[in-house]
Amino acid sequence: MIPFWMSGVRPRAIPAIPGLSSFPELNVRTYVTRCGRPGVYFFSLDAASLPAVRTARAIYHLPYFFADMQVKDTGPEIAYRCSRRKAEAEFRACYAPRDVVELRKPGTIEHWLTERYCLYTVHDQTVYQGDVHHVPWPLQNASAEIEVNSMARAAGISLPDTRPLLHFAKRLDVVVWPLRRAG
Repeated sequence: MIPFWMSGVRPRAIPAIPGLSSFPELNVRTYVTRCGRPGVYFFSLDAASLPAVRTARAIYHLPYFFADMQVKDTGPEIAYRCSRRKAEAEFRACYAPRDVVELRKPGTIEHWLTERYCLYTVHDQTVYQGDVHHVPWPLQNASAEIEVNSMARAAGISLPDTRPLLHFAKRLDVVVWPLRRAG
């Protein structure tokens, strides 16, 4: 479960469009490896931008959903709310970074979770991948008060009754290439 704020979303060589290029998003994802290439697979992606939802569904074949979302950054803490339209899927939490920024070392769970440079999706029974570029994640350990979280359940996933692993990144620039059939 990854709540975040998207900004500067746009195709290459086209300027960001005010009102369309910045919006909150929440991902329910898992980590996969295909043909030796680690990546992410999305069970759902919720966004507060209907044009972004429609475009990502059409071009990337990703399971995007339009949602009512609010993000309030009060400095030390972020209040995040997501309520999917036309479905019972909701997330409400307050979270904050707790430690200094640290690049995680190979062999740690944090490195394993974040050093993934492609996304996978399935369309018409064919697996596709999109290459992704980003620098190593500048992670901070975090804390959270999670009030409601039915996002995973809406995707048919039962979360374990264990303490979640929580991290925070203030910013991460990401570039995604077009999809191609996975080899």
